[in-house]
Amino acid sequence: MKTLLGKRTKGMAMILFVFLGSYLQAQQKFTAQQWQEDLRFLQTTIHQDYPFLFKKISAKDFDASVAALHDAIPNLEEHEIMVGLSRIVASIEYGHTVMGYWEGIIPYHQMPLVLYEYNDGIYLQGVHKDYEAILGARLLKIEGKPTDKVLELMRPVVPAENEQFVKAYGIHYLTFPEFLHAQGVMPQLKQFITITLEKEGKVFDAEIKAVPAKRFPRQYGMVVPSDTWLESRDLSITPLYLKNLDKIYYYEFLPESKTVYVRQSQIQDQEGEDIPAFYAKVFDFIANNDVEKLILDLRLNGGGNNYKNKAVVTGIIKADKINKPGKFVVIIGRRTFSACQNLVNELSNYTNAVFVGEPTAENINFYGDNRPVQLPNSKMNAYLSFAWWQDKPQWENADWTAPHIAVDMSFEQYRNNEDPVLQTAMDFSNENFVLDPMNYYRDLFTAGKIEELQSEVTRMIQDPSYRFFDFEGEFNKAGYDLLSGKRYEDAIFVFTMTAELFPDSANAWDSLAEAYWKSGAVDKAKEYYKKALSLDPDGNTGANALRMLKEIASEN
Repeated sequence: MKTLLGKRTKGMAMILFVFLGSYLQAQQKFTAQQWQEDLRFLQTTIHQDYPFLFKKISAKDFDASVAALHDAIPNLEEHEIMVGLSRIVASIEYGHTVMGYWEGIIPYHQMPLVLYEYNDGIYLQGVHKDYEAILGARLLKIEGKPTDKVLELMRPVVPAENEQFVKAYGIHYLTFPEFLHAQGVMPQLKQFITITLEKEGKVFDAEIKAVPAKRFPRQYGMVVPSDTWLESRDLSITPLYLKNLDKIYYYEFLPESKTVYVRQSQIQDQEGEDIPAFYAKVFDFIANNDVEKLILDLRLNGGGNNYKNKAVVTGIIKADKINKPGKFVVIIGRRTFSACQNLVNELSNYTNAVFVGEPTAENINFYGDNRPVQLPNSKMNAYLSFAWWQDKPQWENADWTAPHIAVDMSFEQYRNNEDPVLQTAMDFSNENFVLDPMNYYRDLFTAGKIEELQSEVTRMIQDPSYRFFDFEGEFNKAGYDLLSGKRYEDAIFVFTMTAELFPDSANAWDSLAEAYWKSGAVDKAKEYYKKALSLDPDGNTGANALRMLKEIASEN
């Protein structure tokens, strides 16, 4: 069935379409030449003043994207140029480096929906009261395109460091018609957007009227219910992580589990009680009461001033009672970003924190602290990062901080106020989980418990709690450590196990081939280089395999 929210006749639709087109043409503010000048100014500024940002994209590829947009500008509408500029800046792939589209110099619109991606799909977590009938529905399509395709098309405009940032912050781009049009989700820019939904077993279409963009009532990304905005969960109960969202931080003692729970959702002082004062109170309570565990919930924490992390970290270090594996658990997630990433890094470096939840939205080491660069004609601002934050050595850098124990939630769990993340944190003990899989495997290997090692590797790879642990990458590193020590037999064992566990990985077979080649087993090396080449004929691993096959042939 089709739900017509905001009904209109076909004739009215045509009138609105013609009016909107005429309105957009009348609202053109700048000439194509002015936009091209702005684009070149941005390009020159980044090359001259921010060349260090060319880490994830090369200067050559960046310039090619600029050239393509420059040539396209005469044939684009202004909202498409704005999105094009956003795409250029987003290609740098640092979350603090973003085009200031929200400033409204080029007007844009938004569907009055708040989306959230759970482990079973994207749902309408919140809606304007006019759309109560679709509250809590699962989003299947936008303008006939499946959500996974829409996400793929929209990904280039999101200034994201990793896919967690996209889940937390980038998902809102799916509600902007100007962006949907510019990125090819829909062929024409229009006011009414058709989305396909699933609710209570029924699949149907709904038409959503886009409104001039403004900040919808959200606190730390979560909908704030009101007379005009509806929230999909049962509001008769409030889970701990959503309590007191008017406060930056609060704590609560859970006597049954002898646990102190702290939610901190910014790295900023709260009015009337700064961070040092708050944590002094928390640690005093822990010291003087029967407390066995501290849970610090950072899953909604998007950052702030990382100089304010000191009181948290030093307080944990001094609290011998809870600074032990299993006694101090930190919840992280898709909104853990910026200065909160620094806090996570410091807790990782200096405490016995166990991390539970989802990966963070920030690279471990990252560029932050942006400056506005105003384009000369349009006056739009590009916010460009200038400060390099490095809390860990470069070989420990990664796309994110991964949790020791991975856990997220379904929409039904959210709707019913269940919190499997907190429950996992509360249930954790140092005896029921392997915090350092590689150290565990090394102990088994050294003890000669090969069958147990293989069994445990297989079990843990299949356990979703470890799904963010890079088994293949870590095994590959271990194999090369053995290979560099000329322990060929041991290296071949590790690489063979890796190839068997990841049979579709060209790199796994390439590494195994290298081990055989260095051990002198040329026929085996050729066999596995050919396997790697067959799996990656056009990629870098395949190219390396082909080069090695030619080298082997020339030597023999």
